[in-house]
Amino acid sequence: MQTSSSSAAKLSTISATTVVAVMTASHFINDNFTSLLSPLGPAIAAKFSVTLADTGTLVALLSLVGSVSQPIFGMLGDRVDRRWLAAAGPVLAAVGMTLMGYAPSFFALGLLIALGGIGSAIFHPSGAAFVAANSNVEKRGLYASIFSAGGTAGLALGPLTATALGLNGIVWLMPLGLLMGLISFALTPSSNPSSKKRAGWRDYVDTFSGPIRTLWGISVLRSLSTVAYGTLIPFEFQGKETPYTIAITLAIFSLASAIGGIVGGQISDRVGRTKVLRSSVGILIPLFALLIVVTPSSIGLIPFWLLAFAVGAVANATIPVAVVAAQEYAPGKTATTSAIMMGFSWGTAGVLYKLVAEFAHLTTPVIAMLATVVLLLPAWWLTLKLPEPERTRLE
Repeated sequence: MQTSSSSAAKLSTISATTVVAVMTASHFINDNFTSLLSPLGPAIAAKFSVTLADTGTLVALLSLVGSVSQPIFGMLGDRVDRRWLAAAGPVLAAVGMTLMGYAPSFFALGLLIALGGIGSAIFHPSGAAFVAANSNVEKRGLYASIFSAGGTAGLALGPLTATALGLNGIVWLMPLGLLMGLISFALTPSSNPSSKKRAGWRDYVDTFSGPIRTLWGISVLRSLSTVAYGTLIPFEFQGKETPYTIAITLAIFSLASAIGGIVGGQISDRVGRTKVLRSSVGILIPLFALLIVVTPSSIGLIPFWLLAFAVGAVANATIPVAVVAAQEYAPGKTATTSAIMMGFSWGTAGVLYKLVAEFAHLTTPVIAMLATVVLLLPAWWLTLKLPEPERTRLE
């Protein structure tokens, strides 16, 4: 009898590990596609004869469709079988984002980006909920950070891929998204929606309150600073640094984000979620300001990249911690809370970036980026208002 129980437990562990691994790989593929847009901004501006501010509209569109709409798909993920949603996400993201170079007009380009955004919006809530439901309580921060690392690793590869293949060459990446969708559907179990309490609009409104709303505000301000840096630095360095210097800088920033997320998630399992959030945002403010005002030419390429690595790690140490904290604040609505923290916050930041892009057009990219760093001060103040969430079982 003991042997049988041990075998069952082992089978359950393998199954849970498989789900987390598949969702992490899907996150990597999905976010690799959505990160293709920013480094291709100058190429898009040249091909379609548009301005920097116009490319900011595309970033805002991707964020609006791909992120702000995530709460809707999060509620859907709490009501239907998440298996279908998690598999469809990378497929739609692949089709929409890899065809950007073949859009016949700027309007058609916007439609393709919107399609890619829908894929991202479908995937993220269900993927995060799958991970939460299959994580051990004592290691929830770690598993969430591994899932987050998959996405940030995809973000790291995206700029290099876009630079190497170019606007028209990225279409060769499409089969990766189609294959990932098939693998995801084949290896993940049904989420058995019939056993779940169905969330309605009133439930969602009630969820977006108290500490979750405070967490959302922190995430919006933090995301705005990183979105601004990743999107404006190619314009600031254009003609001053080589394209590969720009691409490697963005890749290092994103790779550090993955590592920082894992470290932050693991530390939060030991010392608490709020302590990690407060310390990360506080340390980030001076480091980010320094990164923006220096250049590879002024301090040397290696020191610049080391600084970029440090900022990326500290900035994104808060992402998985904030997601897990929100899930623990509302344990019965993991897909919905995940969507609020990952999609709604990032999407709001992306939409607000349109204002940052306009400000950069009127001033300089450096001044606009520094303005977003100043907004991290109220974000740090908000971390002081957060209570430590209780660690309970998630669904």
